[in-house]
Amino acid sequence: MTSEAIWRLERYLGRPLCGLLTLHRRLTEGAAARRAAREPPRRILLVKLIEQGATVLAYDAIRRATALVGRENLYFCVLADNRPILDAMDVVPPENVLVIRNEGFLTFVRDAWQAIRRARQAAIDTVVDMEFLSRASAILAYLMGARRRVGLHRFNDEASYRGDLMTHRVVYNPFLHTAQTYSALIAALAADPDDLPLLKLAIAPAADPAPRFVPTPADRARLQALLDAAAGHPVRPPLVLLNPNAGDMIPLRRWPLDRFAELARRIVAEHPTATVVLTGAAVEEAAAAALCRSIDSPRLVNLAGRTTMRDVLTLYALADVLVTNDSGPGHFASMTDIENIVLFGPAAPSQFGPVRGQARVLWAGLACSPCTNPYNHRISPCTNNLCMQAIGVDEVHAAVRAALAAREQRAAARPESLAASRAG
Repeated sequence: MTSEAIWRLERYLGRPLCGLLTLHRRLTEGAAARRAAREPPRRILLVKLIEQGATVLAYDAIRRATALVGRENLYFCVLADNRPILDAMDVVPPENVLVIRNEGFLTFVRDAWQAIRRARQAAIDTVVDMEFLSRASAILAYLMGARRRVGLHRFNDEASYRGDLMTHRVVYNPFLHTAQTYSALIAALAADPDDLPLLKLAIAPAADPAPRFVPTPADRARLQALLDAAAGHPVRPPLVLLNPNAGDMIPLRRWPLDRFAELARRIVAEHPTATVVLTGAAVEEAAAAALCRSIDSPRLVNLAGRTTMRDVLTLYALADVLVTNDSGPGHFASMTDIENIVLFGPAAPSQFGPVRGQARVLWAGLACSPCTNPYNHRISPCTNNLCMQAIGVDEVHAAVRAALAAREQRAAARPESLAASRAG
């Protein structure tokens, strides 16, 4: 389903359902239920349906939840398309993952019902809704029957109505980074649910905010074979990765494709030993192939649509530089030591930027930015993303130069470790 279709379902179906379930809660939850909401959790289910990059940002929150109940008692509900990064992070037992397919309304409802049944059968007593003001996740959290339900609440904000379904209601603070917001939701479990608005504690950035991905020798061999087959010859470092997001669900976040093409030309011309690798999902393969044809260089390789999530992470572990729009890859890269250049426009890097690794954010900071946020379901009236167009090729190429230089300096300082990382 498109973001527009999801928004319509949320508005015309989700809003009345939230209202009805709120009435049910007020009629059925008494003093005993309020006392139970204050008990410590035993089994926690995290609901984080969409955005694989945001799952990486939730790493500290997941670790906090694990510390409360143990890994075996931690569950996760996610859309099928967004499960691969969860598996790669290896923070939740695979058998504890509740998967919902997003292949149409009826399939979604059927799988959601199965997830609700599984949660009740597992005696889940705590559900943490990690979505930002989504009605679908709030409805799921309530129907799963947990005595404790933590989630964001609009209070007096002019935000989307999604009922009063949480026992622990946390105010949405747009000045916190997303990773801190997720951690605050877990910390709210120890707070008095009546001391509104939650959470009246400072949430410091995590010391280790993202998991580390270490590819196996088999991972490295498979990735090298993919690169060599796609190039038609052995590919050697340095590798500069470009991730144009040509099929992104939020087109406003795209840096123009012709600028990615010009950037690739400059890298190939200025760095005679570098190979430029295009990455992306299967829906982006045609656009990436067209970009390759327009440049026609043996040092331009198209891997769009040919990689699994594990392949992508392995590629980041082996490559030198990544240039990407604001999207999942910017966060996946934080699980490795790659130099990570992320182009921001309609969203704020202070809220959604990478939290670890060698990240460099480029953002024009126009007065209209950010224009996509949780309050508007990331649907903006903008049809001309000048915030992305304001980032010039010169600026990005200068960042690539600096990143390659930094990579070389670290290699000179730690030659053994870099050689080992590439050789496996």
